[in-house]
Amino acid sequence: MTSDGTVEVDAGTLVERVAALFVGAGLSASAARTVATALVDAELDGVASHGIAMVEMYLDRLRKGSVSRRETAEVVSDRGIAVVLDAGHAFGHLTGRQAIGIAVDKAKQLGAGIVAVRHGFHFGVARHYANVAAAAGCIGIVMCNTRPLMPAPGGAERVVGNNPIAIALPSADGPPLALDMAMSEAAMGKIRLLEKSGRPIPPTWATRADGSPTTDPREAIAGMLLPAAGPKGFGLAFMIDLMCGLLSGGAWGEAVKPLYGDAAEPYDCAHLFIAIDVGHFGDPETFRRDAALAGERVRGSARAPGVDQVFTPGEIEWRRRQASGGRVRLPASVAATLDRLSDQMNAGDGRAIA
Repeated sequence: MTSDGTVEVDAGTLVERVAALFVGAGLSASAARTVATALVDAELDGVASHGIAMVEMYLDRLRKGSVSRRETAEVVSDRGIAVVLDAGHAFGHLTGRQAIGIAVDKAKQLGAGIVAVRHGFHFGVARHYANVAAAAGCIGIVMCNTRPLMPAPGGAERVVGNNPIAIALPSADGPPLALDMAMSEAAMGKIRLLEKSGRPIPPTWATRADGSPTTDPREAIAGMLLPAAGPKGFGLAFMIDLMCGLLSGGAWGEAVKPLYGDAAEPYDCAHLFIAIDVGHFGDPETFRRDAALAGERVRGSARAPGVDQVFTPGEIEWRRRQASGGRVRLPASVAATLDRLSDQMNAGDGRAIA
């Protein structure tokens, strides 16, 4: 254990240990490794809310049947640039890779590809799929809806989720240009992490059930998240919910169930993946060069007093990964949970954290 109370482990070792848990729960070795890698990648990016802390909930849903063991989504319709998939409640990390792959293929052929996915499950960090498109020379746009968590401006009832959106652009050099944000002031996963750590949340993140502010993560989980930028964040969340749900023919609004609710009831979210091939609009190398120049301009811009560095979207996560040395630091409580799960399932040869 390190001096800050965390447990440090090699990322490759952690992938193998987590994958063993999913194999023990019935996933194939390749599917288990894909899911485990996505969770560890989130940790390397510093997005712990979408990382190893989710393993226990994932396993519980596998055992109780709300997450299927299938590895690919079914193609419901394919009409040129527009594709609809039925994920059949499979892991979103699996069907998400399939969907963005289809979107990129369509974009290369036709200029753009749009893939809507119904009956989906949690797919982790949205930016990772947008980055796949950017690496292929496309603008990647990825969205997902969630169960209602936020009120309308002036309201006191959950009516829309904190539905995330990620946008990534191909760039020639330097950190990737990749926006990834949920529409709430803070993600529910971050609040749950603070709850596990026994730490308070900022008063601007959430309210109690009656709409009054709170710093208690337990009250926030039972209450409502607050939208980022007030009515602007709410409006974007509302539109993302409808685009994902209506284009896919899937769930929207309260038809999307709580991720941490009844583990026997499917989450049933909807996803939307869009790829736009920049080569259909002009010289792709010029696009990549100018995107890199724009990033340099932001990073080199004048700084306010007391600010050491200015970052482009996605740069902080990229730098965290670069600085990690391939090592992940887990809260002691999360590491202990992995050890317990490994002991219970007899997954792998030894404990989850060596």
